[in-house]
Amino acid sequence: MRVQLKLILDCEPDDAWRALRSPTVLQELYGPLLTLAPDSPMPTLWEPGAMHVTMKGAGVVSVGRQLIDLDFDLKRMPGVRILVDNGRPLSGPLALLDGWHHRMAVAPAPGNPGKTLYRDRLDITGPAAVALWMPLWTMWQWRGLRLTQMAPHWAFEPVQPEPVQPQPAAEANNPEN
Repeated sequence: MRVQLKLILDCEPDDAWRALRSPTVLQELYGPLLTLAPDSPMPTLWEPGAMHVTMKGAGVVSVGRQLIDLDFDLKRMPGVRILVDNGRPLSGPLALLDGWHHRMAVAPAPGNPGKTLYRDRLDITGPAAVALWMPLWTMWQWRGLRLTQMAPHWAFEPVQPEPVQPQPAAEANNPEN
């Protein structure tokens, strides 16, 4: 079974890629519904590799352990960057699934390279997939809403406001001076 999202995010593709690789953004994405407690310190940006985390509902109740095992696919298509999570649930309700394959892709939005085409696809298998599809679909809708809300704030260097031009003093405009 499959759960997926396809969104246009209001941010540059480079900013979306950096955000996808950020454990801090992941924590913000799911909070306060779920929190992730890693077994080892989280890096600033994820690189390919594995990490074990405990997921907690509302930051209190353990809902299971998860193996996050990341890899990057940067060569499939020009301009498309894919983060692949080959991890899996280790305990809790999601561990009833036989298969878990999660991919997130970013690319310039068609017709608007200043925005990001974001695609998120989770494939699950096993007898429990039918029962768990609706809760996962609901969680993915939450993800989509949160990603849309968060994306405009991902700029690495915030856009600086235009400087205010000084107005000439009223006296400078007075012909009597």
